[in-house]
Amino acid sequence: MTETKLAPNLPQWMKDHTDRYLSSGGTDGHMYTISRAGMPDMTVPSLLLTTTGRKSGEKYLFPLFYGQAGGGYFVIASKGGAPEHPGWYRNILANPTVEIQVGTATMQAQARTATGEERARLWEQAVGMFPPYADYQIKSQGREIPVVVLDPVT
Repeated sequence: MTETKLAPNLPQWMKDHTDRYLSSGGTDGHMYTISRAGMPDMTVPSLLLTTTGRKSGEKYLFPLFYGQAGGGYFVIASKGGAPEHPGWYRNILANPTVEIQVGTATMQAQARTATGEERARLWEQAVGMFPPYADYQIKSQGREIPVVVLDPVT
């Protein structure tokens, strides 16, 4: 992942988290503890997703919370409840071949948007892991937040 760039416009906490994840080879940063005022701390698993820019063709790295789906993983394209999809999601629609780092393991994967019962089940799992996703859905002005399955390529 050396030719990969950190996605532009990430908040500082995501940059710091990604730096810690990368500098430790994934031994530090895989589990991320979120501290929010007036709320109990939450610890959630995170992975690093590398996509190919749909316009630039360059590789971009995004830190994301994830859940497990069968033999693969899933991530939520929430963008904090913004009315538009995040750039990484638009990138995978154009090119679904991605790289992921989960802890110390790196692999290629194929990204796909979950639909129907699979989406409903994974969405419920995601909200159980990170309850703010439910608030993000309300904030999103009617945009259905995509659930993206990352199927490792063997």
